[in-house]
Amino acid sequence: MTALCRDCGQITPSHSDVSPLLACPNCGAHRLVSHPELLALDIAHVDCDAFYASVEKRDNPTLADKPLIVGHAGGRGVVTTACYIARQFGPRSAMPMFKAMELCPQAVVVQPDMAKYKAVSQQIRGIFRDATEIIEPVSLDEAYLDLSDLKAIGGIPADALATVAYRIHAEVGITVSIGLSYNKFLAKLASDLEKPHGFSVIGRAEAKSFLSPLSVRKINGVGSATAARMQARGIETIEQLQSMSEMELTAIFGKFGRRLAGYVHGNDPRAVSSHRDSKSVSAETTFSRDTNLADRLIETVEPLCDRVAARLVRARIAGSTVVLKLKTSDFQTITRNRQLQAPTQRSDVLLETAQHLIRREADGRAFRLIGIGVADIVEDKAADPPDLFRGTGESDDRHEKSAGLFKK
Repeated sequence: MTALCRDCGQITPSHSDVSPLLACPNCGAHRLVSHPELLALDIAHVDCDAFYASVEKRDNPTLADKPLIVGHAGGRGVVTTACYIARQFGPRSAMPMFKAMELCPQAVVVQPDMAKYKAVSQQIRGIFRDATEIIEPVSLDEAYLDLSDLKAIGGIPADALATVAYRIHAEVGITVSIGLSYNKFLAKLASDLEKPHGFSVIGRAEAKSFLSPLSVRKINGVGSATAARMQARGIETIEQLQSMSEMELTAIFGKFGRRLAGYVHGNDPRAVSSHRDSKSVSAETTFSRDTNLADRLIETVEPLCDRVAARLVRARIAGSTVVLKLKTSDFQTITRNRQLQAPTQRSDVLLETAQHLIRREADGRAFRLIGIGVADIVEDKAADPPDLFRGTGESDDRHEKSAGLFKK
């Protein structure tokens, strides 16, 4: 058993695997991370704790002990982030603001300041780069780090991560939670174990037994729909999935079943990638009042098509599939897509395809949000061939299906 002091960085081997150290012999601190594989692991997931709310509390100390919700106030707004004090009363990210305020009426609501959060995120990534160049940002407030190069030259990834956490706290003024393991799936799972300001480790030896009792909802990629399908089959824990073969899981869950078969046994072949290619480009907006009118939906989606097309041109990429997102008045998300005859950057192509999809979905239901995007991204040199009279896809309805471009 090896212990790392998160305060002074002291690495101490323990003489007992049964009774790990309780205090650092160097500084006396009790913030120790102990694990038999501590020195062998090099894949980390670093997640800022209640990021937007933490930044706002940093900048306004009078909010420190108050329940804080970052989001757009009003009946149409949703919670972007709730601080840990507010979460005790029930508010969560993506919850409608009116519901969050019913649960926590004493909360202070602050409008999000994305420019500020992006600047803080860049500052944090600068600290990451001092530890490793292999960084895969997931969002403004989380990233995967591969510290194998550091280990190869005799460095200790766990020690470097403790330094990262210390510097972010000291220099940026917020805290992060760290998960350390041997792959991305387990590292992300570990980072959620001791929030906030946590540092958790999952090693190879205990991975399968650690996973067994957990809910299937802990698996990255298992959302409410997939969890419901599992529950319908009586599957609620990862242990039940561990008893199924890859062939069984693939037959039930398709391509995701193959990945699932690896995850449940603690395997994940995905590398930490510093150069993530764009998988989709999209834009969306929320209506000030729900609408069930197809013409209103089409009118609203037109400028969104312009925005998506402009982003494609700037990025020198094109999309081969158009994806429509609609959210109903009861917050059910619908996504529909249509494959194009050729990749496009043109807003008129996006709009014509969107009109077709909208008219099929506008069946009297009221919608509160609409979005448009493209998936199956390629280089722009393949976009909009001149001999194609119409850029929209004339593919039949077999190509139309649910798509995962937008998150709920």
